Amino acid sequence: MPQSRPRIRTRSRARSRGLDRALACAAAFGGLVALTGCGGSPAASTADSTFEVGVLFPGSLSDDGFMESAYRGYQRAAKKHDGTIAFSKAEQVTTADYEQALVCFATGSDLVISLGGQTDAAVRKVAARFPDVRFAEIGGPADAEPLDNLALYDPQQAEAAYLSGAASALLSEKDTVAFVGGAELPAIVNAAKNFADGAKAADPGVKVLAPQYVGDFNDAAKAKQSALADFGAGADVLGQILNLGHKGLAQAAAQSDGSLIGGPIAHPCSSDAAYTGYVETDIGAEIEYAADHLAAGTWKAESVHFGLTFEEPHNDIVLCGNPPAPTTKKLDELKAKIAAGEIKTR
Repeated sequence: MPQSRPRIRTRSRARSRGLDRALACAAAFGGLVALTGCGGSPAASTADSTFEVGVLFPGSLSDDGFMESAYRGYQRAAKKHDGTIAFSKAEQVTTADYEQALVCFATGSDLVISLGGQTDAAVRKVAARFPDVRFAEIGGPADAEPLDNLALYDPQQAEAAYLSGAASALLSEKDTVAFVGGAELPAIVNAAKNFADGAKAADPGVKVLAPQYVGDFNDAAKAKQSALADFGAGADVLGQILNLGHKGLAQAAAQSDGSLIGGPIAHPCSSDAAYTGYVETDIGAEIEYAADHLAAGTWKAESVHFGLTFEEPHNDIVLCGNPPAPTTKKLDELKAKIAAGEIKTR
């Protein structure tokens, strides 16, 4: 089937509908929708812009995780395309309201971006209702197929999880490691599998406990319980894909004389002794990618895999302290094999 070409709204249409849509969405979601055109008032930024982009952040923009990493890219894109693209966003939207938020954006945007695989069903449903609007989903199922107007951007968190597993195995003194995920979504399950694969690649003799899924990326209390169970079962290094929930893992590590691999945002190692390293994944690079192609007129409904295999790699791992040379050498070898396509994580 030939790919349809979503129409491009003109500047005059953006002027007539942009502010009304933003105000309607803000009312619907208690003011959580906010325009962020860099410089000037929201109304002026919308009126002067050729394109409009709406972004759905289900979680907090300060979660020190997936959402915050994405928001940093949102800010970079808004600054870069000030005067050309007017950006608006909704944050901390509940699952029941995903569809309504996406519809709010779709009624007046040229491009709608949703963050996280938890939005997959809603964004596919809304994209089908608005065939003339472009959509992009970041972090959905890695094996999913794009629609005629829906692009799929994969941050390849599984690559980072693979490296996290390898680092955990190499740093473990008990030869036992474990992984804690926020929710049992396809992308997170795949990341857990790759954590185990990375651990075994680094140390075939390491024991990898069954992955635990908290059920909420931001519930620190439940995450702490999961971590305490893993530490109690013999693990001493944990990998994770959590947002605010990773704070619970750090608390459990401090209580149990264990440690964890942080990320996707790295911090100075001296900031918390519970972290033995960080995997870095730049989720926001995908918002920039979408905005760049929208502005250039080259946006298309495609499936793009970022990470180490992308032209500008967006995954890495940083270890704290002074890790032994063989440890860093092994991680460099595995990272190079992922970048070369010799190790597959999807």
